[in-house]
Amino acid sequence: MTTAIAPASPKSDVRPMKSPKPQPLQIDAVALEKTYRKGEHKVPVLKGVNLSVHRGELLSIVGQSGSGKSTLLHLIGLLDTPDVGEVLLEGQRIDDLPERSRDQIRNRVFGFIFQFYHLLPELTLLENVLTPMMIRDGFFAYLKNRGQYREEAHSILERVGLTHRLKHRPKELSGGEMQRAAIARALIGHPQILLADEPTGNLDRSSGDEIMSLLESLNADERLTVVMVTHDESIAARAHRTVRLFEGRLETTRAAA
Repeated sequence: MTTAIAPASPKSDVRPMKSPKPQPLQIDAVALEKTYRKGEHKVPVLKGVNLSVHRGELLSIVGQSGSGKSTLLHLIGLLDTPDVGEVLLEGQRIDDLPERSRDQIRNRVFGFIFQFYHLLPELTLLENVLTPMMIRDGFFAYLKNRGQYREEAHSILERVGLTHRLKHRPKELSGGEMQRAAIARALIGHPQILLADEPTGNLDRSSGDEIMSLLESLNADERLTVVMVTHDESIAARAHRTVRLFEGRLETTRAAA
């Protein structure tokens, strides 16, 4: 199977990005099951989860610790594989593709944001943001396109308010700044689906509100599909729709008021 992948592009508040906006994509989880081993014991985490994420939706996934929230997000984003079930992109199965094809989809379709940022400590903020393009292109092709990528990175960093921090390393940034840098890194590849695992979970209330406002803006202005795991009910309530996992099963779905 070949999945058509079109580049998306965030819009700067000051100047627009140059790449055209693609149509958003739909992602579906079908009867997903996942079990992990802990020593000699099997720990079932997901028990037949069905979930459709609609094009251009801002969806939150909530539930108690251990309910399977992050596991579901990782399966959707091809960071892990289900024991049973399927992940569909635009109706085509993607979780069983060859590893190289799954790598390409992760790099081109999905953008990832994690609670603990996962910035490389030895790189500057700008270098961290450019990392996905280095991985996508390879060394020599990246050098050829470096000027264009740096221009795009500057535009995205302007959008997230970090142009004054380009040469700083992660240890010199606040928690909110590191998460905004992680969002910029997720956006540089022009993803069509943004997967955020507890994006405000390691931040104070003010910084968390800023990050959530940025995600809302990206979703509204760029039609970027956002799937967000959170334990914070007030953050979840700002999504278009909330689904709740309980003991590995999808328990409820709630639309925003």
